[in-house]
Amino acid sequence: MTVVAARRYRDGKLIDPALPPHCAPPAKSEFDWVGLVEPTEAEIAEVQHRYGLHPLAIEDALSKSNTPKAEAYGSQLFVVARTAARGEGDKIAYGQTAMFLGKDFIVTVRQGSTRAHTALRRELETRSDRLAEGPDFVLHAVLDFIVDGYGPLLDGIEHTVSEMEEGAIGSFPDQARIRRIFRLRRELRRFEAIAGQMEEVAAKLTTVEEPAIDPRARPWFRDVYDHAHRATTRTRGLNETLGYILEVAGLLEQSRTGAITRQLAAWAAILAVPTAIAGIYGMNFHFMPELTWRYGYFAALGVIAVICALLYAQFKRIGWL
Repeated sequence: MTVVAARRYRDGKLIDPALPPHCAPPAKSEFDWVGLVEPTEAEIAEVQHRYGLHPLAIEDALSKSNTPKAEAYGSQLFVVARTAARGEGDKIAYGQTAMFLGKDFIVTVRQGSTRAHTALRRELETRSDRLAEGPDFVLHAVLDFIVDGYGPLLDGIEHTVSEMEEGAIGSFPDQARIRRIFRLRRELRRFEAIAGQMEEVAAKLTTVEEPAIDPRARPWFRDVYDHAHRATTRTRGLNETLGYILEVAGLLEQSRTGAITRQLAAWAAILAVPTAIAGIYGMNFHFMPELTWRYGYFAALGVIAVICALLYAQFKRIGWL
């Protein structure tokens, strides 16, 4: 059985750390917290029968490709959240946590997520005053735990983007780096969509009256909304930064290309002077100025040197050399 936790609480205090498969329903001021990890259909059917979970919600909980959402099924609330962590290379690995919320129970079903709720559960059990508020407080805590996991992911990507930004200043990105930038931008666009959907779910739980959520508990989901909104904003900023890296690198490359072009043009202009004079005196006409003059050769070299020196000084002054 993939039940990693099946506990019962009374007034916020743990009274049964291991619920048996067939146990009496929670009494007043009691609620159950059942945690499943990648259960089979047969395994989740037992939990479905115990708490009367809706078949459509069960189908979504077994799937691994749902988008974040919050849907009411009678007196129960079904919430799907997406987890995200750094995968291989620059890829983002996604998981899913489905939550069934009733007035006296909460069932969490993890799919593809390696972040267990053990530490969270242990922390909540030290806060009996908050846990006494009921399973809707646990729903808030799990959602907040999932959204908080976006922070380390974005921190790692932000470090990668900063390295790319520094590298682009020194040299134009090669093809491998450009392909990496486009892959990372694709991953960020997908994550931005998921974080935005998590933001919408938190906003709905904050403002809309939903079953099994006490109206006094709704403001707590505002914190989840703020974290999801911050993740969406950071993701959008990182995506824009990657775009700016390509733009800035292109501008820097154009500037370097322009500088080289100006240098080549300046040297071509300087070299054109001796080429032109040598070409004129190489036409083999009998009557040419200073052709029979004893110092004509040295005078021609002097003229070439003076003109080339003046051109070099001019190009140096305007920054072409």
